[in-house]
Amino acid sequence: MNENSVEEPPMFGLGGQELILILLIILLLFGAKKLPELARGLGKGIKEFKKSQNEIEEEFKSAGEETPKKEKSPSSTQS
Repeated sequence: MNENSVEEPPMFGLGGQELILILLIILLLFGAKKLPELARGLGKGIKEFKKSQNEIEEEFKSAGEETPKKEKSPSSTQS
């Protein structure tokens, strides 16, 4: 292995064998018929989360671009 090359850590600290074992356990627990439904629900949840995250980021960006204008109050102009 080269000194400059960086080895990426496995996903969540798990190797390929551990991930396959987890997937097999999930398959046994929920069954093959239920897996597509679970995956669909998980996908919808992730999609909704990303949508909310993008909306919040846009709010922060638009709030940062808006500079509050100082208005003179009518009482301060009269002396």
